[in-house]
Amino acid sequence: MGKETWLLRNALLAAVYAALTLGLAPLSYGPIQIRFSECLTLLAFYNPKWIPGLTAGCFLANLGSPFGLPDMLLGTLATFLGIWPMHRMRNPLLASLCPVVSNGVLIGAELDVLAALPPDLSLGAAMVYIGAGECLSVTVLGNLLLKMVMKNETCRKILME
Repeated sequence: MGKETWLLRNALLAAVYAALTLGLAPLSYGPIQIRFSECLTLLAFYNPKWIPGLTAGCFLANLGSPFGLPDMLLGTLATFLGIWPMHRMRNPLLASLCPVVSNGVLIGAELDVLAALPPDLSLGAAMVYIGAGECLSVTVLGNLLLKMVMKNETCRKILME
């Protein structure tokens, strides 16, 4: 694959990630969230070449965050730290837990500091809520979706080359 093709495909991935997040904005931000775009992070398990597009997509999506610059930086870092080790994992189920943990811990802590959370919502609870939403998106939806996509020869070729 040429450099231009790689760049174009990562730009398209970033746009899809950002559009999904922003289009589903009421669900994408806050102490209880399901960021459906995170199901795309499993692409990094199949090929690390998708890491730049996923990272850029997260940054662009966080432009719409009610927490502004801190979420643009910390949220993007959380996603990057979750997807970076994925291609080293042995199976997609195990890989899907990387962003669950990184986002649960970092975004849960971020929300504990930046959001006006109810007094009964502790730091641990915020981490669990974020991790649970991430688990639903990446571990459940992401694994189901990519299992179907990988059955298609054309899709598999695009994702793996």
